[in-house]
Amino acid sequence: MKLFAIADLHLDGGAGKPMDVFGANWDSHEARIFSSWLETVGEEDTVLVPGDISWAMHFRDALPDLEALHGLPGKKVLLRGNHDYWWSSLTQMRSRLPEDIALIQNDALDMGPCIVCGSRGWTLPCDSEFSAADRKIYERELIRLELSLAAAERLKGRPGKPVIAMMHFPPLMRDGRPTGFSELLERYGAAACLYGHLHGAPAWEAGFRGEMNGVLYALVSADAVDFSPMQIAEFAEDAPLE
Repeated sequence: MKLFAIADLHLDGGAGKPMDVFGANWDSHEARIFSSWLETVGEEDTVLVPGDISWAMHFRDALPDLEALHGLPGKKVLLRGNHDYWWSSLTQMRSRLPEDIALIQNDALDMGPCIVCGSRGWTLPCDSEFSAADRKIYERELIRLELSLAAAERLKGRPGKPVIAMMHFPPLMRDGRPTGFSELLERYGAAACLYGHLHGAPAWEAGFRGEMNGVLYALVSADAVDFSPMQIAEFAEDAPLE
């Protein structure tokens, strides 16, 4: 099984929101993502999508976008982003979605050779505009991430089975200063954390990328990976994360 990741699909959801505000490279981005996905992902593979999936405001309006993802190869594991307003009752969504689309929310998913977990995250306290309202959301997201990591810990089974965490917001900034999110990822022994949210070359540089205290951080927003699912790992049976 190959493990891929791509965040910030920003599918239309009937909203008619152009993405060229982020640059001309977003022209026809949906077609480019789908074309690259078909070329790189096999039916036996898994694609992690850490948020901002559709511009739809309601779940019913997001269904055409989710159906389009269903038509692509591989299993898809979705996480809520800050623009996924359509994300509603987990029970309702899971009852309507096909088996190849899984959702992560305060829980974890055993993929066989690895476990996937995560939470949306939020603006970090180091941000100069971090407010009291941000503090409440940040602390709530810390609780949600720990719930998910704890669920992954219970699923681990054999020693060395890697835990891959998804977040939408970057859990660390470029300076590598510890955050509540990074401390949780380290404490629970996550092998990697994949995040999105950042768009455009200047913004890409704001998030930390690379290894820090045993956790590999990777930015996988669509424009940062050239609108093509980025391969994160390839697993043989009982193989470690590469």
